[in-house]
Amino acid sequence: MKDIKKIVEIIEQKKDKFIQISDQIWEFAETRFQEVRSAELLCQTLEAEGFSVEKGIADMPTAFLGSFGSGSPVVAILGEYDALSGLSQKSGTAIPDPIETGGNGHGCGHNLLGTGSLAAAVALKDMMEQEGLQGTVRYYGCPAEEGGSGKTFMARAGCFDDVDFALCWHPWTTNTILPGNSLANYQVYFKFKGKSAHAAVQPHLGRSALDAVELMNVGVNYLREHIISEARVHYAITNTGGFSPNVVQAEAEVLYLIRAPKTQQVKEIYERVCKIARGAALMTETEVEIVFDKACSNLLPNKTLNAKMAEVMDEIGAPAYNEDELHFAKQLSATLTEADKKNEMNNLPKEAAEALKDKVMSDVNNPYSDDLADKPLGGSTDVGDVSWIVPTAQIGTACWILGTPAHTWQVVTIGATSIAHKGMLQAGKVMAGTALEVLKNPEFLEKCRLEHKARLDGNLYQCPIPDEVVPACNRK
Repeated sequence: MKDIKKIVEIIEQKKDKFIQISDQIWEFAETRFQEVRSAELLCQTLEAEGFSVEKGIADMPTAFLGSFGSGSPVVAILGEYDALSGLSQKSGTAIPDPIETGGNGHGCGHNLLGTGSLAAAVALKDMMEQEGLQGTVRYYGCPAEEGGSGKTFMARAGCFDDVDFALCWHPWTTNTILPGNSLANYQVYFKFKGKSAHAAVQPHLGRSALDAVELMNVGVNYLREHIISEARVHYAITNTGGFSPNVVQAEAEVLYLIRAPKTQQVKEIYERVCKIARGAALMTETEVEIVFDKACSNLLPNKTLNAKMAEVMDEIGAPAYNEDELHFAKQLSATLTEADKKNEMNNLPKEAAEALKDKVMSDVNNPYSDDLADKPLGGSTDVGDVSWIVPTAQIGTACWILGTPAHTWQVVTIGATSIAHKGMLQAGKVMAGTALEVLKNPEFLEKCRLEHKARLDGNLYQCPIPDEVVPACNRK
């Protein structure tokens, strides 16, 4: 593939710029809807590369759209750049060592994700200019993937309605086409209000909101036996009502994240959780306010587009690592448990597991199979909402040590090293190469569309976030 070689050359020529941008976003470590500096850096780079930029799309200040070209086909390349709270960590060290205790860190590698997608968009734009290709390449700056569902709000606003296909990626432990099925979810606050009182002198006059939260959690724990086995229900107590045990807590709050394979299944579980919350309020004579925060849909795979990405990935090959990189990888691997490493091997295709059994970094591409499209990912992603609107495919590239769980300090510490940079650049090359192949082959794009239509099976996209719910950044 002659064009693939050109894509590789373009990204290699500009790799120092992309690495610098990724490392800057790693340093910013801005959490959901707070990614002001990260978004601005990406916007400035897109403008310098010849893209027109529209900021604040879908009523989110850190969401933006960079566009080049005109007309169809329109390719969407999705970028993320939000960090996680509480995961501050120094770079390139094999021990937990926060930069700032309790600070933020890129524990899911979105500094890499956003920049790898940027590299893909820039390389594709350069190739379109060189070859005079018709079409439009768009970089979608998508905020708040972690707990904010930025893409879902963008989908609700119609931002993807004229797109022909979408590509994305995620830092991973191996080089692979990512599994096709993710879990839909709802994220909801349950805010209880009671009445304060002296817990010893007048306990009978108090009505404890914290009691209501605890009773709700107990009720939901009993519910777990009576929901489908693939569902997941998580919670975090975000307000305990204070730090004085001699005061009856007048307010308390718990945040729930409910997941299931289909949005309708999530909705049904959510309605039962709401009944439990109201029951807890009734038992404690408190009041409960239910605040819908965000949601995302399950992902619809596209085997046709997946197979093309696998073909391009194999053409490019996998990254190789030098002695210093492997030495650090071994040190970091030693911080992982045997259970972490065993879990990795158990989830790999047999051929890949055999090739990687004595290694700490993946230096091969996992074999592609259409069966991946039916394999559950386990987690959730707002990429799912995009996939209901247009054919969508995503890859993972090796940016982390084999066996590394996401949302950990190990992900943060490797995220600004040459190991992660190699995976990021690899992802950019594969996405740009895939997009170029599709842009130049209208018949292939039509096959992607036909599969997408078949998977919809007559259903239309329905945003799982109610119309009246605004992004968290716009709430008082």
